[in-house]
Amino acid sequence: MIVSENSKPEIAEFKKLMADTDSFLNKEAVGHEQYFQKRNSQLLEEDVCAALRECSKGTKFDGSIELVSGAQFPDIVAAKCYGVEVKSTIKNHWTSTGSSILESTRIPSVERIFMTFGKLGAPIEFRSRPYEECLSEIAVTHYPRYKIDMTLEKGKTIFDKIGMTYDELRKLENPVEPVSKYYKSKLKDGESLWWASDEKIDEHTVPMTVKLFSTLSSEDKEKILVILYTMFPQILGKRGDKYNKPALYLMTRFGVVNPSFRDMFSAGGQVDCTTKSGVIVKMPAAFGRISKHKDLITETLLDASKETLEENWGIALDGRNKILQWCELCATEYASTKDTLGYQTAVTILFNIFGF
Repeated sequence: MIVSENSKPEIAEFKKLMADTDSFLNKEAVGHEQYFQKRNSQLLEEDVCAALRECSKGTKFDGSIELVSGAQFPDIVAAKCYGVEVKSTIKNHWTSTGSSILESTRIPSVERIFMTFGKLGAPIEFRSRPYEECLSEIAVTHYPRYKIDMTLEKGKTIFDKIGMTYDELRKLENPVEPVSKYYKSKLKDGESLWWASDEKIDEHTVPMTVKLFSTLSSEDKEKILVILYTMFPQILGKRGDKYNKPALYLMTRFGVVNPSFRDMFSAGGQVDCTTKSGVIVKMPAAFGRISKHKDLITETLLDASKETLEENWGIALDGRNKILQWCELCATEYASTKDTLGYQTAVTILFNIFGF
């Protein structure tokens, strides 16, 4: 990399360089529509870099423009501390999907970034803006990415919406957390965020493929059922909407779809369960699964955050043992449909399973 020997240029000087580069590119676009319409993302980065170098002659940036591209962010670096990310569309609009919000490949020395956007649908035009000023929303491919809008009004960025600046968000250890919190606050009944959770996640957490429940092994089916009982005790009850959230969770957590979701919980008949006093009672198969997989339930409950359980259970945790409170909640849901056995029978069976 060629480094300028001049002192660090001011942001006002970099803004002027970007404005000059836009003018240069827009003049080049006149009469060269076919050329630019054939430029892929990598070739367009080369065009923008060449324009920056031309416009930097005689400025503090002269000799300091480097095309890094590839696996690093942003695509172009100027004077080590400023960056340019290049995006484009072949259509006649100013929106596109941008870079990952994680910014794990960001070049550490880069302090400020501008977006240079090439609208390659007629009429061809180039615009540049400070990066954080044109990020309107979060869109998701395999991981949350910024959505670019070069016509975005002031005060309408995703950062304005979540109440945090771009620099504050990008420096967080887990930038997904405040973003998912914002989008969760906007959810309607029957909606879920398939790409985010309250736990710390990385780029490999969200399933990349979708599979049918029927294709799973018997062991995997059983484990998934138990986890669903753990995260959604209402399955044991008879609410009209009791399967809605679990069905979404099956897809978002495991990447599994079951067209016959309700049937997952109706099979199995009844099993013998023992209360703490030694009385044997006939109970639904779910209680047999709970007994068989009590270690998995314990692990799942202990690993889950307070926020996740409260959201899924629909109640506030009271600070007691999570497993104890889960047993009580399961018994409450079950008793709503089994008055002859009731809450006390169900809770003593569950307490006996977990050693309370």
